[in-house]
Amino acid sequence: MENFKRRWNIKSNLQLIIILIVFAITGSTSAYVAKPILSYLSITKESVGIWLYIPLYIIIILPVYKIILIAIGTLFGQKKFFSSFIINMLKKMKLNFIAKLFE
Repeated sequence: MENFKRRWNIKSNLQLIIILIVFAITGSTSAYVAKPILSYLSITKESVGIWLYIPLYIIIILPVYKIILIAIGTLFGQKKFFSSFIINMLKKMKLNFIAKLFE
């Protein structure tokens, strides 16, 4: 835990626990929300095949995850941490033009 605290510049164990809870909730929620989005777009395993469905599912999850991460992080009082986290993630993905929206 000390590694995470140092790496993320976190001061307390409580803040670390809150951040880990937000990550857990966000991961599950984004996977859950992506399925209805694909269904709304009429994209199913049967219609496009499993080999196309999985990449499309991942492509849908990426922006959904970021939006939900900011929303849930804000509800838990950690907006500053998660905004910074998303900006760094987008920059590593070479999506600087999107990162500017979160700054």
